[in-house]
Amino acid sequence: MRQTVKQVAKAAGISVRALHHYDEIGLLTPEVGANGYRYYGQQELLRLQRILFYRELGVALADIRRMLDDPAFNTRAALVELRHRVEAEIDRRRDLARTIDRTLALIDAGQPLDARRMFDGVSPEKQAAWEAELMDRYGDHATDAIRGARAAQAALSPAAMLDFKAEIDAIHARFVALIERGLAPDTAEAQAATARHHDWVCRSWRPDAQAYAALGALYTDHAEFSAMYDALHPRLARFLAAAMAVYAQRVLAAPAA
Repeated sequence: MRQTVKQVAKAAGISVRALHHYDEIGLLTPEVGANGYRYYGQQELLRLQRILFYRELGVALADIRRMLDDPAFNTRAALVELRHRVEAEIDRRRDLARTIDRTLALIDAGQPLDARRMFDGVSPEKQAAWEAELMDRYGDHATDAIRGARAAQAALSPAAMLDFKAEIDAIHARFVALIERGLAPDTAEAQAATARHHDWVCRSWRPDAQAYAALGALYTDHAEFSAMYDALHPRLARFLAAAMAVYAQRVLAAPAA
């Protein structure tokens, strides 16, 4: 039985906007009826299931489309591979849950936090890989910035590190809210959020106009970064990159008064 966009969105727990976005980029194309309505059949629903599974695991939309459109794609083999990924993610989440439990127990007991164990479950390998790619792409400037960021974060107290992470989560939530309201990256509200983002970045390193715009471009160009932002909102990486480019030009590159 075919289902409408609204029916599928409700059943899958996603927004109608997200389904339209998948259609626009050719990731999930529904059948268009004689009445002009979009309908999803069994094959489309199975494809959506795989899309949402991969998205939950942080796979970029472009990579998902490439896999699903591969003529050699094997549904069963893909589901088995997904199962392995889910199991690995469950193990990582358990590590994070145990870290949170330890932190709560220390707070409740009025004891000092153990900075060495506060971030168990966060992969240092992935962080190192991202840093290596930045250094390779942007050279000495990135190397100096990353070294400065490491030193700045190492100097943070455990409480300050928690605040540092909470702040970027709040910033991302603000950008998602602006996107959902239909605002453009160059509007006053979006630029106010970008100023907050720039301030957050400056807690680790202080980029000039070119570096800040390049950082925004990296959010869309790098598969893992774009996947991370796609998981929050399908348009977040592009919106943030555009807003950062505007801020870099208007504020950071502007001559001092």
